[in-house]
Amino acid sequence: MNDLAAGAEGSACIFVALIGAPNAGKSTLVNALVGTKVAIVTHKVQTTRATLRGIAMRGASQIVLIDTPGIFNPRRRLDRAMVDAAWGGAADADITAVLVDSKKGLCDESRVILERLAAQPRRAILVLTKIDLVKPEQLLPLAQAANDLAPFEETFMVSAETGSGVEGLLDHLAKIAPAGPWHFPEDDVSDAPIRSLAAEITREKLFLRVHDEIPYQSTVETTSWKELGPKRVRVEQTIFVTRDSQKAIVLGRKGETIKQISMAAREELSKILDMRVDLFLFVKVRAGWSDDPERYREMGLEKPQD
Repeated sequence: MNDLAAGAEGSACIFVALIGAPNAGKSTLVNALVGTKVAIVTHKVQTTRATLRGIAMRGASQIVLIDTPGIFNPRRRLDRAMVDAAWGGAADADITAVLVDSKKGLCDESRVILERLAAQPRRAILVLTKIDLVKPEQLLPLAQAANDLAPFEETFMVSAETGSGVEGLLDHLAKIAPAGPWHFPEDDVSDAPIRSLAAEITREKLFLRVHDEIPYQSTVETTSWKELGPKRVRVEQTIFVTRDSQKAIVLGRKGETIKQISMAAREELSKILDMRVDLFLFVKVRAGWSDDPERYREMGLEKPQD
């Protein structure tokens, strides 16, 4: 760790919580700001379950980006834990970045978030996302409507897919970062252990290949990690589902679905780790896993009280 990280004059660090409705583009923006993939992304809502920190550097400023679950009206205990984690991440941050999907506009979930911010003021900026998907003339009215509902210090318009506006947002966050030591080593891009990231990568591939409620009633754990050499690792993971019928769907006909999930996860993990990954997936039925406090701890969540 260099002198800046130890707190030398000139270093700065800021914690930024990204909150928004499901599919507002939080994880995609975190990846764009960090410059590499640290958060999983799918087209389905509620992909992110727990807070994850991505770490970006801008000159002498370290920008810690807290990727949070989408905020929505929770129905299940796991839903409540995810929403609690999102607001908890915002409470712990120096500033909150509220993301609004430019294409969806001020949906019901976004309005609830803005109303809560207005009732409990905190430092916040507005980030209109996915601006490449709408006509430019739609953006200013949307920004004005959001600023009318809640107080924002600044408004940014970005597209994580094209990179438009990303550099300007990074520059601003670096500029307002309070002086102080870095909280993570300079070359870190995330605070997530590699075993957790590996489980998330597999969960992403599961989300992309199975449908309906199964992705939301399943979880992935890395149960074994063995270094077989400097450039090879053996990884075992278990996908937990709640019913035998779900297990059959995840496995697929003649094991075809689980094979596709495994191949896709293995390929991405190999790229991230820059080594050969021997990945072995198992599917187990664990009824009520979403009521097990240990599963919440594995996901970095607090189990809500009944």
